[in-house]
Amino acid sequence: MLELNRQIQPDVQCRLITALAHHKTEILEAQRLRYQMFSEEIGGHPSSADEGLYCDAFDNYCEHLLMRESDDNQVVGTYRILSPDRAKKFGGYFSQTEFDLSRLLHLGDRMVEAGRPCVQPEYRDVESIDLLLSGLKQYMQQNRHEYLIGIVSISMADGGHVAASLYRKLRRIYSAPAEYSVFPRYPLPLHALNQFLDAPIPPLLKGYLRLGAYICGEPAWDPEFNTANLFILLPMSRMRSRPAMPLLK
Repeated sequence: MLELNRQIQPDVQCRLITALAHHKTEILEAQRLRYQMFSEEIGGHPSSADEGLYCDAFDNYCEHLLMRESDDNQVVGTYRILSPDRAKKFGGYFSQTEFDLSRLLHLGDRMVEAGRPCVQPEYRDVESIDLLLSGLKQYMQQNRHEYLIGIVSISMADGGHVAASLYRKLRRIYSAPAEYSVFPRYPLPLHALNQFLDAPIPPLLKGYLRLGAYICGEPAWDPEFNTANLFILLPMSRMRSRPAMPLLK
């Protein structure tokens, strides 16, 4: 379990705690937070959303990392974690529904997928995001896994111009070596979009990049959630506790 004392208002402190879910009721809390983000905030229409919950077939095979505010025990952040052995039992990773991962499959017995990240808006700051990512790092280290994969979603409420601009800006510095490239099944039409906006990096993506993550290819378009999705790969050998260089804004 990891903890963080966080100031949310002047002179007001709260404590954030991360831990894996151990009961069905805790998983339901994560699924409610997912629904709030993907359906209510982003405006997506997931086919599996029901009664204020977002869940799918992968959930039963995943472990669920929760970040809670200790004062009222509210879940304010979550990830679902698919380990290599559980991915084999299911038949693959969620990311494979959106990307061709052929060049990464030889890493399968050492590769963990961190999926469906959600953080309540008021907790999307550097300290809170870093705490949630530290929970993933601890999981990887304790289980001796070597590669973390995941998807970062960017809203396409503007038609995709922000996502295209972010990819253009970041690929020059953070692109993966060719042997780690993945290929979107439904590519975002970059050629038809404005790629020159001064777009800020989303907090979660910034957190990954601070740790040493690669961006492994062009963004995929997810029409169900109306998002552009970037695939990231984070080898444990590259994971850093501090940024190696000043980060782009």
